[in-house]
Amino acid sequence: MGDVHPNLALLQRLDLRDPTRSADLISKDFVWHYFNPNLPDMEGDYAGVDGLKVFFNELGRKSRGTFEISPISATPMGDEFVVVHVRDTLTLDEDPIAVDAVVVWRFVDGRIAEAWDIPAAHSLAMAEGAAQT
Repeated sequence: MGDVHPNLALLQRLDLRDPTRSADLISKDFVWHYFNPNLPDMEGDYAGVDGLKVFFNELGRKSRGTFEISPISATPMGDEFVVVHVRDTLTLDEDPIAVDAVVVWRFVDGRIAEAWDIPAAHSLAMAEGAAQT
């Protein structure tokens, strides 16, 4: 009962700062799906390791390097899915923001095959210590 689920162990090795370092964990036909009405220019699908790298590089650029992910929980759902709850913090247009998000990861044949990144776009919060307007 103390064993870590294999998909959780795989996610722990994933480096989102440089997805190319984790290329062996990601399937060739991987797709990252992103939904966020507050960042409509970033919504869409990002294919492969290169797409994942483009997504996180663009988010880093938009936030001027302030984007941080704080994992809260990760729950395996059978052998194919892991649901991860994170708290993202970043600064956009001089406003520090904190937002909860859920990422649903799908695994096929021991690799990450797909992910859906779903931020709580309608309940954004000012990051701790930020002025409320």
